Amino acid sequence: MIFADILPWILGALGVASIMCVIRAVLGPTIPDRMVAIDTLTVIVVLILTLLSVYYRASIYLDIALIYAFLNFLGTVALAKYLEGRGLET
Repeated sequence: MIFADILPWILGALGVASIMCVIRAVLGPTIPDRMVAIDTLTVIVVLILTLLSVYYRASIYLDIALIYAFLNFLGTVALAKYLEGRGLET
């Protein structure tokens, strides 16, 4: 199979996974559960951008994915530092 033939199936599976992550982020019982769901959603978005970069042969998508992942990392670290003082189950 050619990459272009299976790309819609891959993107569909990633779409379903991202919907599940959004549901977990909205309904998560604790803040750390929501953080993990958002981090997983970021990984899915970075993967989609990487696949689009390969498909379109454009490196700009990789640059966007790298910046997006870095900003999410900074946000996760900042939120973890904030929650460290409040306790995990708040």
